Amino acid sequence: MKLIKTLAAVAISSALLTGCVFESNDDVIPVNNVSIATFNLSFDRFTFEQLVDEMLTTPSEQQTLVDGFNANTLSEADKAKALKIIQIRNIAAIIQSQRPDIILLAEYNNDGTGDDLTALNGFQNNYLAVGQSLNSIDGGDTLSPIHYPFSQSYATNTGLMSGLDLNNDGKINSGPNDAWGFGQYHGQYAFALMSQFKIDDANTRTFQTFKWKDLPTATNPTITNCNDDKNKIPAGMSCGDNWYTDAEWDQVRLSSKNHVDAPVIIPTASGEQVVHILMSHPTPPVFDTVTENNKQKNRDEIQFWTDYIDGAEFIYDDKGTKGGLADNAKFVIVGDLNADPEAGDGFIETIDTLLNHQRVNQEATNGAYVPTSFGAEYCFPSGECRQDNPHPERITSTFGLQVDHAIPSSNLNIVDSGVYWPAPNEAGYLLMNDERIGKGKGKDISSDHRMVWLKASFN
Repeated sequence: MKLIKTLAAVAISSALLTGCVFESNDDVIPVNNVSIATFNLSFDRFTFEQLVDEMLTTPSEQQTLVDGFNANTLSEADKAKALKIIQIRNIAAIIQSQRPDIILLAEYNNDGTGDDLTALNGFQNNYLAVGQSLNSIDGGDTLSPIHYPFSQSYATNTGLMSGLDLNNDGKINSGPNDAWGFGQYHGQYAFALMSQFKIDDANTRTFQTFKWKDLPTATNPTITNCNDDKNKIPAGMSCGDNWYTDAEWDQVRLSSKNHVDAPVIIPTASGEQVVHILMSHPTPPVFDTVTENNKQKNRDEIQFWTDYIDGAEFIYDDKGTKGGLADNAKFVIVGDLNADPEAGDGFIETIDTLLNHQRVNQEATNGAYVPTSFGAEYCFPSGECRQDNPHPERITSTFGLQVDHAIPSSNLNIVDSGVYWPAPNEAGYLLMNDERIGKGKGKDISSDHRMVWLKASFN
């Protein structure tokens, strides 16, 4: 496999630091281990243009803003931008610290289609390619830059207006609840993929237009919350009614963002091997009113992957190709699935079924290589997390749930895993908790989610 020969020398140098080693003739030396991660970055900006502006801010301009923030000399507008710059730099520091070879970036806004890579390239050039600090706004202890030669952003249903009255307020395209996926604009809450290895775009499958009704276990949500003064049943509807008309139900899409199968080509000693990175970001199973619409959709967006790895023939992609994943394919399901197998508001049995699927490596979902961290164990006692959890060491979010998952196939040999969540006495703690920055937690400092990663051996 050949890399593009115009890669800058600094890009190759930084790639050496990640474990992807290049010969002088640009041939990739076979790798033994590959780390794969998922990270909800919480880059949910008000506009895509705002994120582009932040990502195109040069390192020197960033430093001027951070210095001004530390000295308390900024205008309110510059202070607001400085806080976003600090968040992005801290996210970059987390990635540089853990150095995954392949990473899903959730809540990375795009133009809706995924065609405009300006923000993604800006993140690479102005943040990941610059050594960041483990000490948040203090600087020092510079980390090594990291370069991802391959990246891709994907189309999303968020903010894409349906042309229907999906929230039954009597108006068409009246707001984010009339979009195929909730979003203030087309492209909010999208996701992207960055990789040290070639992403096989030609054979990538997307399922953005797959209809919810075409999942065999799906049912039209019905009005079940019938006597709630805070959530009134819409005019003209009654308790027990289907939420969507028959005409609407025929059109409603399953994916709140997208479901994507991106094959990544791994150079190994035994030749090239393909690992399918199965990406999605299901809607959270909350914010419902008179139905369990979100709860059902979250369940069914997860159920899609169970059916897909079963090779279900009813599945079709955006090009019309039918069928699920091949029986012998290697895969890792990654994403903020908004579902915990033992707690939370969703249908627990659905995520539990996926984690216990016969094609899934049980060592990584229920055994010795379940991703954990020391920092998570401090989350609830310290007041950072909103709720306790039966497995506190496994949680991946500041709301106390294990919602971010990296689920490998049984034919992948997993040798390590973790959740990047430093405890108070560990390096990097300030990337999660820094009282000098806003509230000092969650999205103010970096994200309200944590990076989840695993390492597969190809020896």
